[in-house]
Amino acid sequence: MNIKDLIPHTLFRKAREYSRKLWVRVVIMGLLAFVALGLTQLFEPLVPKEVATRLTGEAADRLLQIIADAMLAVTIFSITIMVTVYRSTSAQFTPRAHRLIIQDRTTQNTLAVFIGAYVYALVAIIMRELGVYVDERSFVLFLTTVMVLAIIVIFLIRWVLHLQSFGSLIDTTRQIENVTTSLFKERLKTPCMGGHPLTGPAPDDARPIFAPESGYLKHIYPEALDQQAQDHGVEIYLTRRIGDFIFVGEPLVQVRRCGAPQDEDHDWDSLEQKVFDTVQLGDLRTFDQDPRFGLRVLGEVASKALSPGINDGGTAIDVITRIGRILSYYSDEAKPGGKVNLPNLHIAPISSDALIEDGFGALARDGSSVVEVQMALQEVLAGLMQHPDPGLAASARAAAENHLRRAFEDVPFGPDRARIWSAARKEVREAVETPE
Repeated sequence: MNIKDLIPHTLFRKAREYSRKLWVRVVIMGLLAFVALGLTQLFEPLVPKEVATRLTGEAADRLLQIIADAMLAVTIFSITIMVTVYRSTSAQFTPRAHRLIIQDRTTQNTLAVFIGAYVYALVAIIMRELGVYVDERSFVLFLTTVMVLAIIVIFLIRWVLHLQSFGSLIDTTRQIENVTTSLFKERLKTPCMGGHPLTGPAPDDARPIFAPESGYLKHIYPEALDQQAQDHGVEIYLTRRIGDFIFVGEPLVQVRRCGAPQDEDHDWDSLEQKVFDTVQLGDLRTFDQDPRFGLRVLGEVASKALSPGINDGGTAIDVITRIGRILSYYSDEAKPGGKVNLPNLHIAPISSDALIEDGFGALARDGSSVVEVQMALQEVLAGLMQHPDPGLAASARAAAENHLRRAFEDVPFGPDRARIWSAARKEVREAVETPE
C-alpha cells in the first residue's frame, strides 16, 4: 500500500489498529522517557544557580533507585496478573472474549507507564554514572523524577481499582457490549461503510477477483479501495460481508469497468494487488468492523453459562438483555436516501436475520429447557418486535415463533410452558398455536 492510500482515512484506521497493541504503547512510553531526560538537559542551564544548587544529585539518585527497583517488580507482578486473567477468561467464558480483554486500555496504559518509568530510571542512572548530570546541577532532574513518581502513583491507584473487576464476568460482558454497540453506531453513521448498498448479486458483466488464500474477511479500508477503483475506472462490488469465511479461489470482490467493455485491455494485475492490500483476510475474526462477531461472542458466553457444569441461567438472562440493547440501535443500511460517500463501492448491508441468529441462536438452543431463559428471550424479542425498523421487527417475530416452538418441545411441565407462553406476544402465540 503506497502513501497515497494512507491519506487520510486509511492512515487513521491503521493508527487506530496499532493503538490497540501493547507493544506500541510500551514503545511510546519508552520514547517519552528519553524525551523527558533530554528536556532536563535543556532546562537545567536555565535554572538560576542559587536554585539549582539547593539539591544535590544524591537526592535524585535515591528516587531513581526506588523507581528502578520497584518498577521491575511491579511490572512482573502486573504481567503475571494479566496473563492469569487472560487464561481464566478464555477457560471460563469464551476464547473469543480473551482477544478483547487483551486490548483493555487501562491494563495496556498501566504496563506501558511502568515499563516507561523503568526505562527512565535506568537511563537516568546511566547518565549520572557517566557524569552527564553533575551533583551541583541536578535540580531539574530531581523535579522530573518527582513528576514521574507522581504519574506512577496515579496509574498504580487506577490499576488497583481496575483489578477489582478486571476479568470478571460482568466486566467482560460489559466490555463486549460496549465494543459491539460502538461498532453499530459507527456503522450507522456511514451505512454500508459509505458505499452503495448491494442488496442483490453483482452485475453479470462484473469480473471476479479471487481470494489469494483461505480465511475470514476481517478488515477492509473502504476509502483506499474507493480511490483505487476511481484510479482504475471501475466499480467494485463487495458481495461478501465482514466476518465471512472465504476459500482460496472464491470471488473476493467483483469488478466492473465503467463505460468500457470488460474484456478491453486493462491493468488487472495492478488492480488485484491493490484489492489484496485493502481487503484483508485472516485466520481469525476480529471485533473491528464486525458487529456480528460481538453478538456471537456474547451468545457464546451465555451458552457457556448454560452448560451442565456451570448451569448459570442468570448470566444467560443478562446476556439476552445486553443483546437486546445492542440490537435496539439497528437501522437498515439499504433503506432509500442513505448517504453515499464512496461512489465506486457497492457493499452488502448487514442482514437483520443474521444479527438475530448470531445473538440469540446458540443460547436459545442451549437454554431451550430453561424456563427463565426462555421467558427473558420472549420478552426481549417482544420488545424488538416493536422496533421502528420493519426488517428487524419481522426478524425478531420469526425468531420468537421458532424459539417458542422449540421451548414447547423441550419443556415437559405444563405450568412451566404456561409461563413461557404468557411471556410471548399475542401475535407470536397465535402463529404458534395455528401454524400455517
